[in-house]
Formats: sequence, structure tokens, C-alpha cells
Amino acid sequence: MDEILICASDAIDNGGKGVRFRLTAGGADGTGFVVRYGGKPYAYLNRCAHVPIELDWAEGEFFESSKLYLMCSTHGAVYVPETGQCAGGPCRGGRLRPIAVVERDQQIYWLPDDYVRPARA
Repeated sequence: MDEILICASDAIDNGGKGVRFRLTAGGADGTGFVVRYGGKPYAYLNRCAHVPIELDWAEGEFFESSKLYLMCSTHGAVYVPETGQCAGGPCRGGRLRPIAVVERDQQIYWLPDDYVRPARA
């Protein structure tokens, strides 16, 4: 399946606001998000491993105050930005579902797979 444009590379800063994008996950409408950490983009399904709700407390706000972890706004589960692995809180060993991304020519693209597909019309 073809790559899908998310945003320009300069739309996301290290530890800053992320960019959400629409998708279909397991047949249901949802969102994914991309953030930058350690200079690299990372994308995940916007669904907490603890309770399947969106993480951001305001649109695009995924990092907690130290900018070291991604945090679920509802119950405080925290995740390692590079891996999506639970680092604390009620997610207990869970992890965020990664979405493959490519950064090329100052643009960031996501790659659909068997579970995460382009948004339905």
C-alpha cells in the first residue's frame, strides 16, 4: 500500500506538539499521531493500552511536562516515545501500537498495514 502524507517535517518539534491523522484501525474509525523525539519521528495509534481512549489532553498534546514520556490524559499511563512501551501507570506492561513512518524530502508519511489502513471516506 502507498505511503500517506501526514505533515511537513517542520510541523513537529522535538518533545513538542504532535500531529494527529485519521485512519481506520481494525475496521473502526480512529486517529494516529506522530511526534518527534531524539530527532526522529514516531507514530502510534492514538489509543491507550490501559483503556482504548485517545491519549492527548488537547489536540496534539501527547508529552507530559518533562517531555520525556508520552502520557494518557485520562489515567496518567506513560509510554516511552521510541518504543511505545508502558513506563508507568495503569498500562502495566502494555504498549502503544506503532505505525510505520518515513521522513523524506522534508515530509513525514505513514505506511498502512493489515490492521491500520487509510481512513474511510
